[in-house]
Amino acid sequence: MSAVSTLLRPAPFARRMVHLMVGLVLYGVSTALLLRAGLGVDPWTVLHQGLAQVTGLTVGTVSIVVSLLVLCLWPVLRQRPGIGTLLDAVVVGAVTDATLADCPRPHGLWAQVLLLSGAILLNAVATACYLGAGLGAGPRDGLMTGLAERGHSLRATRTLIELSALGIGWLLGGPVGIGTVAYAVSIGPLAQVFIPWLRLRERPS
Repeated sequence: MSAVSTLLRPAPFARRMVHLMVGLVLYGVSTALLLRAGLGVDPWTVLHQGLAQVTGLTVGTVSIVVSLLVLCLWPVLRQRPGIGTLLDAVVVGAVTDATLADCPRPHGLWAQVLLLSGAILLNAVATACYLGAGLGAGPRDGLMTGLAERGHSLRATRTLIELSALGIGWLLGGPVGIGTVAYAVSIGPLAQVFIPWLRLRERPS
């Protein structure tokens, strides 16, 4: 073991948990804000809304169910779930429903555009935050990171996954708008920018 490695230790577990929970809560909030903007939601929420219309469940509940189903694909990509993976599957949907209950709709097109832009940016920050905790990717992001580890571009992989969810959601009747397109083409590049910034590093002991 090198002299440098002996002076380093992983960030404390409690710090990683805080990092994780902040990211998950912000992700749920950003999802709700996308819905409230009324200009089209992110592709996964298009899928969730389409399924919600078919099943009669809330968007948050459908999000939890879809997360658990997506986890079934992880063994194919040799991804291992962590505590962050399991918390993601439950927390994001619950926070989305709670935020929707208290968040009013914006009035005016400019207010909608500003809310949409802020929600997309917040979503990218949230993604980088909980991935940076190093406690396990969320079910959907596990697909992204699993494919990226096989030599594919993180940006291209995320965009492909988002567009696939969008297509299925649209076929199920989920609402699609300009915000959906904006999210689909921007979330990959934004996540690629924020992930290195928000990844917890090893710290001197």
